[in-house]
Amino acid sequence: MSRTRAALLALPAAALLALVPSTASAYPNPGHVTGSTVVHDPTMLRTPSGQYLLYATGGGIANKTSTDRTAFRAGADAFSSRPGWWSAYSSVPEAWAPDISYQGGTYLMYYSVSKFGSNTSAIGLATSGTGQPGSWTDRGIVHTSNSSSDYNAIDPNLFVDGDGRWWLSFGSWWTGVKMIQLDPGTGKQLSTDTTRYSLASRPTGTKAVEAPFIVKRNGYYYLFASYDTCCAGTGSTYKVKVGRATSVTGPYRDRNGVSMMNNGGTPVLASHGSVIGPGGQSIMKDVDGDLIVYHYYDGNDNGTPKLGVNLLNWSSGWPVAY
Repeated sequence: MSRTRAALLALPAAALLALVPSTASAYPNPGHVTGSTVVHDPTMLRTPSGQYLLYATGGGIANKTSTDRTAFRAGADAFSSRPGWWSAYSSVPEAWAPDISYQGGTYLMYYSVSKFGSNTSAIGLATSGTGQPGSWTDRGIVHTSNSSSDYNAIDPNLFVDGDGRWWLSFGSWWTGVKMIQLDPGTGKQLSTDTTRYSLASRPTGTKAVEAPFIVKRNGYYYLFASYDTCCAGTGSTYKVKVGRATSVTGPYRDRNGVSMMNNGGTPVLASHGSVIGPGGQSIMKDVDGDLIVYHYYDGNDNGTPKLGVNLLNWSSGWPVAY
């Protein structure tokens, strides 16, 4: 751990609160990574052997690995052959924004199939005993949306609460971020509760909120989401914001008390210097604390999407990236 990080961890809560970014210059640069770092929408975990296993948007779900969280190397896609049902949602076809987790001895991957700008979309599920590329078995469709829906079934994230209930948040634009309850036995929607909850929305102005990720810390549920425009290179305006709630289904509010259903959200990461449009984030608990794992566009490299990794400090009651 660097001296800077150690010093930040030692700060009292009041001092950390003051570090919540108020200007672009207050945002941290991404931590140092090398090797194969071109990525979109990364999700990462650490296996029992200590390997960092990362999956991301693209192809049959792109893979990278690392032994030290610094040097990354590209691997084969998650799927050696792409499931046939993908072609109904994408003519390419490829998969987006995976979410990988380890539950009860099995690796799970929720992922999206769609085409840019469309909400004729589907969330799929795959399982694996090892989490390694080529080992995944597709379990089919979990949830869908179509052109008459007021939501978009992409950008899934699984959250398992303290009572063992499974929740899947998802969503992109339209009326915002949604959540359904899953059956832990199947990983699919729970038949006894088909409610589609609303977690975050932008009812005025742009509809741009997506890529939810939920964690529970210090008695609160925290909802991270990406706001504004992704995928435009140096023209991207993506940023990460967060709200918290006392119930997993909300209501989520930001540090100023503004509801995330009404454009609320406390900034976590935003553009600064050559770091443009950070977003597509996931949160990972590692041996030295929580990480925020994301992509950004490198202004020093023609807007190439790169991997960003920062630690989070929760001492103020709100996540502060450093």
